[in-house]
Amino acid sequence: MTAGEDIVMRRKRLRYRAWHRGTKEMDLILGPFADANLERLDGAGLDRLEALMDEEDPPLLKWVMGQETPPAHVDTEFLAEVIADHEARLAR
Repeated sequence: MTAGEDIVMRRKRLRYRAWHRGTKEMDLILGPFADANLERLDGAGLDRLEALMDEEDPPLLKWVMGQETPPAHVDTEFLAEVIADHEARLAR
């Protein structure tokens, strides 16, 4: 978070980033997750989302789809939340 940036602006910035990834597949995974969860995330939660969104789309999509195991530096607990959210949306 940059100096002076409040949490409301940070959430808006992250929502935009989630919907404008560069690949439509990741837009459709992270965008709805952001819409549904940003308001409940505190600063630490936003840090976790931001760290995940700093990953490149191709490997991130493979992790979400279960095609590859994420490397050790990835917050797999938070990734599991994103995956569960995506799977719940698909099940509807």
